[in-house]
Amino acid sequence: RLLAVPGVGAVKRMGGVNREIRVELDSARMAALQVSAIDVSRRLRLVQQETPGGRGDVSGAEQSVRTIATVKTADELALLEIALADGRRIRLGDVAQVRDTVAEPRALAMLNGVEVVGFEIFRTKGASDITVASGVRLAVAELQARFPQISLTQAIDNAEPVAQNFRGSMELLYEGALLAVLVVWWFLRDWRATLVAAAALPLSVIPTFLGLQYFGYTLNTVTLLSLALVVGVLVDDAIVEIENIARHLRMGKTPYQASMEAADEIGMAVIATTFALVAVFLPTAFMGGVPGLFFKQFGWTAVLAILASLMVARLLTPMMAAYLLKPHVQPNSADGTAAPLGEPPDGWLMARYMDTMRWCLKHRGLTMLGSGLFFVGSIALVPLLPTGFVPAADRGQTQIKLELPPGSTLAETRAVAEQARLAALALTEVKSVFSSIGGGSSGDAFAPGAAPEARSAVLTLSTSHRDERSITMAGIEAQLRRQLSDIAGARFTVGPPDTGVKMQLVLQSEDSVALLATAQGVERELRGIRGVGNVQSSASLVRPEIIVRPDPARAADLGVT
Repeated sequence: RLLAVPGVGAVKRMGGVNREIRVELDSARMAALQVSAIDVSRRLRLVQQETPGGRGDVSGAEQSVRTIATVKTADELALLEIALADGRRIRLGDVAQVRDTVAEPRALAMLNGVEVVGFEIFRTKGASDITVASGVRLAVAELQARFPQISLTQAIDNAEPVAQNFRGSMELLYEGALLAVLVVWWFLRDWRATLVAAAALPLSVIPTFLGLQYFGYTLNTVTLLSLALVVGVLVDDAIVEIENIARHLRMGKTPYQASMEAADEIGMAVIATTFALVAVFLPTAFMGGVPGLFFKQFGWTAVLAILASLMVARLLTPMMAAYLLKPHVQPNSADGTAAPLGEPPDGWLMARYMDTMRWCLKHRGLTMLGSGLFFVGSIALVPLLPTGFVPAADRGQTQIKLELPPGSTLAETRAVAEQARLAALALTEVKSVFSSIGGGSSGDAFAPGAAPEARSAVLTLSTSHRDERSITMAGIEAQLRRQLSDIAGARFTVGPPDTGVKMQLVLQSEDSVALLATAQGVERELRGIRGVGNVQSSASLVRPEIIVRPDPARAADLGVT
């Protein structure tokens, strides 16, 4: 049912059991009948199978032939006769007990300490996270109504952080647009002029979506951030046009005449301003490497929006101003005719600004010196800032990966995972824990479909929303590392899978013993460096094994291969 949801590429089960037909051989009966286990296994493999058998000509027509030599139940398998090499025939039930049961569990899933069966849904490439998540929730709701005896609960939601980013970006876009309109109104004090300038915002943003569609981009954090950044720039050209039109209106001109003359007068300046912005943002669209994957969409989105704002300012803004604005005239008290309104008196803010500007023009040396010192001081602060690729994300989720020594059983891994879960729940910010023991979890390092290892586990922790807690996710992870340091016998890694490796050291040597000792020493020293966390060595742990060395001479004497 989940695979039928559009956009779902794969569904992986975690936990639960697999059906298995178990054949338990009776060694005493096998010895009495002189039957070996390899004889039974080989004959079962030859008898219990379904294979294609070529083709046959039947009544002048070709038909495919398929040989079916399978049984349907475990009882039928027990009655299966096995031909031995010496010509004797025995039934499988004579030397073995055949049971229809379940395989030995190699992985299990737990939600808050209760064993569950988990299903992990992967979307196809290019599908929308939000759309796929909505379709999956609808399918799960239908399954819940159809099977009320089973409780279906969503344990991990990786689509909600995407939705939160989208909502946050859109709110930022709306806030920026609203503040830009308010600033325009504050300076122009004319609702008609403000309306004309504000119309440039949607008329510049909406055509940008056409360009995003053409380039194959999506509405993501990068493209929405770019729109939120340039939303104030989009009204610049329109404001310049409107302000110059308003100046011509105060000269007594009609709105149409003022719009035509003001647009011609300021046209080249508007085009120069726009292409100066394009020259700033366009190079980011041609960045290489990993940063280029981010800034390519960022740069093109900004450039498309800025060019759209130029088209609006040069075409629509003068046209709207010609028909929406009113002439700025006042009646002449002497003869009753209309006279130009003239320039309005400056307010206190503009007066203070003009006084400051006059002082700066009068004291040019001091102004240049102060500007230079401010610039040098700003550059001097750059080395003091921490450097990183992207800021740490706080999605309300983190992970604990644990690895036990090779040879550890599933029960031992479960016990250590429970200790880690209880240690994590000691933090009040942690709300729930989904444990995938022996297999992968959401976004973990274990490849989907890979054979699970009973000695590994992944705990996905869901925390309270970042607005509901005073500590950051990095602080929670630091506390988790301190909590897990008291648990012995396992290797822990704390942190979400999308943080990436910040630094990787490679040690090489032909002496494996010295290499392992050196790696352990480097690991200990790195743990002592302040600011370094999640130090993990890729050196494999010693795996116990049983070595059998046959004696060819004695084997030949006894007639044993």
